[in-house]
Amino acid sequence: MGTKMMEKTAASAGKKANLSMKQYGMMLALIAVYVIFAFITEGKNLSAMNVNSLIMQNGYVVILAVGMLLCVLTGNVDLGVGSVVASCGAVAGTLIVDFGVNTPLAMLASLVVGALFGVFVGFFVSKLDIPPFIVTLATMLMGRGICYVILQSQTKGPLPASYTWISTGFLPTWKVGNVDMITMIVAIVCVVLVFAMDFKSIATNKKHGLPTIPLWQSVAKDAVISAIILFFFFKLACYNGIPVLLLLMLAVVCVYHFITTKTVAGRQIYAMGGNAKAASLSGINTKKVFFWVYANMGLLCGLAGIVLSARNASATPKAGDGFEMDAIASCYIGGAATSGGIGTVIGAVVGAFIMGILNNGMSLAGFDTNVQKIVKGAVLLGAVTVDLVSKRKKG
Repeated sequence: MGTKMMEKTAASAGKKANLSMKQYGMMLALIAVYVIFAFITEGKNLSAMNVNSLIMQNGYVVILAVGMLLCVLTGNVDLGVGSVVASCGAVAGTLIVDFGVNTPLAMLASLVVGALFGVFVGFFVSKLDIPPFIVTLATMLMGRGICYVILQSQTKGPLPASYTWISTGFLPTWKVGNVDMITMIVAIVCVVLVFAMDFKSIATNKKHGLPTIPLWQSVAKDAVISAIILFFFFKLACYNGIPVLLLLMLAVVCVYHFITTKTVAGRQIYAMGGNAKAASLSGINTKKVFFWVYANMGLLCGLAGIVLSARNASATPKAGDGFEMDAIASCYIGGAATSGGIGTVIGAVVGAFIMGILNNGMSLAGFDTNVQKIVKGAVLLGAVTVDLVSKRKKG
């Protein structure tokens, strides 16, 4: 018996599993879109200033997309995020401009307001079993109204440098010529980590007798990722170095990547999306999962509200308009399934940057705003169509 088990394990360890093109295909799409707009804009989108602008302009989208992914994994969405972002920014801006509250307390207030919105949604969804679509549609309307009431239909600003630093500040630099060496050192460390983590994953799979990706595929994948990292960090090094917002984005992505891949709470979300009834029968408290997923979405809305108002140096009634569509589209473009249970944080981030590159590239190329909406809608429809058609073929 022991010999047979050893032979079976050895056979499994020798199996190879090809890379998931659905998972990494969007990264290739990201590169393709960027290159296409490099030709259309005659290289304008390749400039160091523009690469920095891509990060500054899409920080809030990445944060919202990460939170939205958890909602999408349960098979639902949150339609109220744009309005909640506006309300959170309005609270922070009003406290600073009208009441002289210091920056840390104003930021804390924004996070608390966002969390309260999330708890409100979570209560109706988890305790009263109201469909998330209806509850978040209500918060979309209520949140926008609350924003207008707080701001009294006025713009609150300008906000102090201590507040705007989170969206416009940079880490200290060490320039050699026109290139910041600190940024390049960070880029090299990131590349080393990419290869090290991948090789560690391969070794772990072999140890436990799981199928492994062929070495050449792993190296090719890591080489592409490393090339993207080095390109963007080099452009940042040629500008003002590493933006503070980039560190905030990386922190959010790393924390939620860990939660979704390494924790029980993360596995419960995927289980719910796969089959909510089966998850409930297996002992998962689905009401609790729903509650914390939407409470968490509200908290990240508070953070996005800080980032947006800091970037604008003011709180405006129209802030956050359409953000829910960008966040939802980022998840689906990044490979999340419409039925839930499938999707990754990294995929949502890639989807967010595809949307950002589309916005940025079309603006640089002089596309009309209405045409931009048509293109983004077509991209979203295409991503969802590919997902559903591929599922039907497998079925």
